[in-house]
Amino acid sequence: MAKLKQYVGIIGGSGLYAIEGFKLKKRMSVKTPFGKPSGPLMVGTLGGVDVIFLARHGEGHVLNPSEVNYRANIWALKKAGVVGIFSVSAVGSLKEDIKPGHMVVIDQFFDRTKGRHSTFFEKGIVAHVGFAKPVSGYMRNILIESCKAVGATVHERGTYVCMEGPMFSSLAESQFYRTLRGDVIGMTNLQEAKLAREAEIDYATLALATDYDCWHPHHDSVTTEQILAVMQANIATAQKIVTEAAKRFDPQGPLETPGIAGRAIFTDRKKIKPAVVKRLQPIIGKYFNNEDKNI
Repeated sequence: MAKLKQYVGIIGGSGLYAIEGFKLKKRMSVKTPFGKPSGPLMVGTLGGVDVIFLARHGEGHVLNPSEVNYRANIWALKKAGVVGIFSVSAVGSLKEDIKPGHMVVIDQFFDRTKGRHSTFFEKGIVAHVGFAKPVSGYMRNILIESCKAVGATVHERGTYVCMEGPMFSSLAESQFYRTLRGDVIGMTNLQEAKLAREAEIDYATLALATDYDCWHPHHDSVTTEQILAVMQANIATAQKIVTEAAKRFDPQGPLETPGIAGRAIFTDRKKIKPAVVKRLQPIIGKYFNNEDKNI
C-alpha cells in the first residue's frame, strides 16, 4: 500500500481566510461520516512547504462558532494526510498584560461550551484519550520561535477559555472567567484540540488578542468594529508567523500523538463492528488492519 503523503495543516480563523504567499494546487472536497467540513481543503505550498489550508468558518465566514462541524473538519484533514495543525484564532484578552495585537501560544484549555461534539469515539466504540497537556509541545515551540523570528510580541503560555458564542460575554461572565485564571477567551479551539488529539494529529493554537473582552474598566465593551480594526492591523503578522511555522515543521519530527488513539480504546476489540471501524478508518483503521504491530 502506498504511503499517504504527509502535510502540515493550517486552520484559519476569523480574519485569516487566505495566506499571502500560499500557492494553491487544488481544492479538495472531502466527504466524511460526520457531514460536510467547513469548506474545501486548499492543498498547496507555503514557503515551499506542502500545506493544507482550511477556513474554519467557511468561505465568506458563513458559519458561527457553534455551527462549525469540527468533527468533519478534523476527520477530513486526517484523511488527507495532515499530521500536524497550526490553528489561528482571534481571542479576547482576560489579562492586562496581554494587549490587543499580542500573540499568545496556548498551552491549556477550559471548556465552557454546551452540547458540542467533542469526540469521534461513540456509537459502538469507547476510548478515553489523555488530555492533561492538550497541545503539542513540538508545535508550540515552533510557534513561539516563529513569533520571535518575525518580531511579534508573544506570550509563550496561556489558558484559552472556550465559550459557546456567538454573542460576546456579559460583564459578570467575563469577570468570572478571570477568576478561573483564564488568559484569553475564544469560541472555537477546544473542540479542535480534543478531536485532533483523538485523530493523532499534533495541534497548537496561535491566539491573536483583538480586545479586552468587556471586563476592563478603561475599555468599552467589545465590538465587531473593534475586533476587525485590530485584526486588520495584525493579520499580516499572523500570516508571517504561520508561514515561518510551516517552514520549521517536519512531518518526521518529534510528533507526540502517534499511537494515542490505539492505546485509549476501552471497548473489547471483538465487540467493535466493522461499520464502526469503517467510520473511523483514517483514525483507527491501522489498529484493525494489523498495520501497527505495537498497539
